[in-house]
Amino acid sequence: MQNKLHMIRELCREHAIPATDKSLNLLVSYTELLEEWNNRINLISRKEDAPVILKHVFHSLLISRIHDFKPGEKVLDLGTGGGLPGIPLAILFPETSFLLVDSTGKKIAACKAMIEELGLGNAIAVHSRVEELKGLSFNTVLSRQVAPLAELCGYSCKLLKREGVLICLKGGMLDSEIADAVSSREKHLGFPSSVDQLPIGDISPLFSEKQIVIARW
Repeated sequence: MQNKLHMIRELCREHAIPATDKSLNLLVSYTELLEEWNNRINLISRKEDAPVILKHVFHSLLISRIHDFKPGEKVLDLGTGGGLPGIPLAILFPETSFLLVDSTGKKIAACKAMIEELGLGNAIAVHSRVEELKGLSFNTVLSRQVAPLAELCGYSCKLLKREGVLICLKGGMLDSEIADAVSSREKHLGFPSSVDQLPIGDISPLFSEKQIVIARW
C-alpha cells in the first residue's frame, strides 16, 4: 500500500494534479478494491504491463489536466466498467456530481460496493443502457470505453446541456474515427460543433500511445 501511495503522490505532483492527502489515500484504497473485485469479475485486464494505479487510476486523473471540474457540475461516466474514469475523478473532485452508468449488472454491483466502502457521497452507480436515461442532463460526459466516437456523440448530444462537452480516453489512430463523427453531423441534429484530438503524450510521456478526444457543443 505504501508503494502505491508513494507512486500516486509523486505522479500527481509531477503532473500538477492537485490532490489532498485524503484523496491520495482514497485513490490507493480504490486501487486495492478494484484489484480485489477484478479477481472475481472481469473489470480490467488481468494481464497488466503496468501497475493498476498507473495504467487505470492515474490515466483517468489526466482528464483533469484538460477539463476544470467545477462544484455542482453534473458528470456522466458512460460505460464505466469498474468505475473508470468516474471514481478516481469523484475522489479528486468531491464537490462535483458523478453518475456512473453501465449495461452490465455485475460491474455496476462492484461499483456500488466500492463507492460505499470509499464513502463517496458525490458518486452514484446505475445499471442502465444509455438509451434508457430519460429526463437527465449533464454538463460533461466521460467515456473510456471502446465504442466508436460517432456512437458516443450520438448518445451524448441527447444528454448534454448547452455548451456541454464529451471527453473520451482512446488509443490508436483516430483520424478516420473522428472524420466519421464529424461527417455524421449532417445525420444527427445536435452533433458537436468541434472535435479536437490531444495526444496524452503532450501531458504525460507515460501514455504516448493514448489520446484524449474532446467534442464540444
